[in-house]
Amino acid sequence: MTVVVLIAGAMLGVAATLTLIRLIAGPSRLDRAVAFDVLIAITVVGIGMEAAYNRHTATLPILMVVSIIGFVGSVAVARFAARRNSE
Repeated sequence: MTVVVLIAGAMLGVAATLTLIRLIAGPSRLDRAVAFDVLIAITVVGIGMEAAYNRHTATLPILMVVSIIGFVGSVAVARFAARRNSE
Protein backbone atom coordinates (compact mmCIF):
# COMPACT_ATOMS: atom_id res chain seq x y z
CA MET A 1 0.00 0.00 0.00
CA THR A 2 2.85 2.37 0.77
CA VAL A 3 4.34 1.93 -2.70
CA VAL A 4 1.02 2.83 -4.31
CA VAL A 5 0.73 5.95 -2.16
CA LEU A 6 4.29 7.00 -3.01
CA ILE A 7 3.71 6.51 -6.74
CA ALA A 8 0.41 8.39 -6.60
CA GLY A 9 2.03 11.19 -4.59
CA ALA A 10 4.85 11.44 -7.11
CA MET A 11 2.36 11.62 -9.96
CA LEU A 12 0.42 14.33 -8.16
CA GLY A 13 3.66 16.23 -7.57
CA VAL A 14 4.57 16.09 -11.26
CA ALA A 15 1.05 17.14 -12.23
CA ALA A 16 1.16 20.06 -9.78
CA THR A 17 4.56 21.16 -11.10
CA LEU A 18 3.39 21.11 -14.71
CA THR A 19 0.21 22.94 -13.73
CA LEU A 20 2.22 25.63 -11.96
CA ILE A 21 4.29 26.08 -15.11
CA ARG A 22 1.08 26.58 -17.11
CA LEU A 23 -0.24 28.92 -14.43
CA ILE A 24 2.86 31.11 -14.64
CA ALA A 25 3.43 30.97 -18.40
CA GLY A 26 -0.18 30.85 -19.57
CA PRO A 27 -0.67 33.07 -22.59
CA SER A 28 -4.17 34.21 -21.57
CA ARG A 29 -6.18 34.77 -18.44
CA LEU A 30 -8.47 31.87 -19.27
CA ASP A 31 -5.50 29.51 -19.54
CA ARG A 32 -4.38 30.65 -16.10
CA ALA A 33 -7.89 30.19 -14.73
CA VAL A 34 -8.07 26.64 -16.05
CA ALA A 35 -4.62 25.90 -14.63
CA PHE A 36 -5.73 27.26 -11.25
CA ASP A 37 -8.83 25.07 -11.36
CA VAL A 38 -6.70 22.02 -12.15
CA LEU A 39 -4.34 22.92 -9.31
CA ILE A 40 -7.26 23.06 -6.90
CA ALA A 41 -8.43 19.65 -8.15
CA ILE A 42 -4.93 18.23 -7.61
CA THR A 43 -4.93 19.68 -4.09
CA VAL A 44 -8.30 18.09 -3.33
CA VAL A 45 -7.09 14.73 -4.61
CA GLY A 46 -3.92 15.00 -2.55
CA ILE A 47 -5.81 15.83 0.64
CA GLY A 48 -8.30 13.04 -0.06
CA MET A 49 -5.50 10.57 -0.69
CA GLU A 50 -3.88 11.52 2.61
CA ALA A 51 -7.20 11.12 4.44
CA ALA A 52 -7.79 7.71 2.87
CA TYR A 53 -4.28 6.52 3.64
CA ASN A 54 -4.47 7.59 7.30
CA ARG A 55 -8.13 6.50 7.59
CA HIS A 56 -9.49 9.64 9.21
CA THR A 57 -12.26 12.04 8.34
CA ALA A 58 -10.93 15.16 10.05
CA THR A 59 -9.95 16.70 6.70
CA LEU A 60 -13.42 16.32 5.16
CA PRO A 61 -14.46 19.92 6.01
CA ILE A 62 -11.22 21.16 4.44
CA LEU A 63 -11.99 19.19 1.28
CA MET A 64 -15.47 20.71 1.14
CA VAL A 65 -14.20 24.28 1.55
CA VAL A 66 -11.45 23.89 -1.05
CA SER A 67 -13.90 22.32 -3.51
CA ILE A 68 -16.44 25.10 -3.01
CA ILE A 69 -13.75 27.76 -3.47
CA GLY A 70 -12.63 26.08 -6.69
CA PHE A 71 -16.20 25.85 -8.00
CA VAL A 72 -17.07 29.45 -7.16
CA GLY A 73 -13.82 30.66 -8.69
CA SER A 74 -14.45 28.75 -11.91
CA VAL A 75 -17.99 30.07 -12.19
CA ALA A 76 -16.83 33.62 -11.55
CA VAL A 77 -14.16 33.41 -14.24
CA ALA A 78 -16.60 31.85 -16.70
CA ARG A 79 -19.16 34.60 -16.10
CA PHE A 80 -16.48 37.26 -16.46
CA ALA A 81 -15.24 35.73 -19.72
CA ALA A 82 -18.76 35.33 -21.13
CA ARG A 83 -19.64 38.91 -20.27
CA ARG A 84 -16.40 40.17 -21.78
CA ASN A 85 -16.85 38.18 -25.03
CA SER A 86 -20.40 39.42 -25.55
CA GLU A 87 -19.36 43.07 -25.57
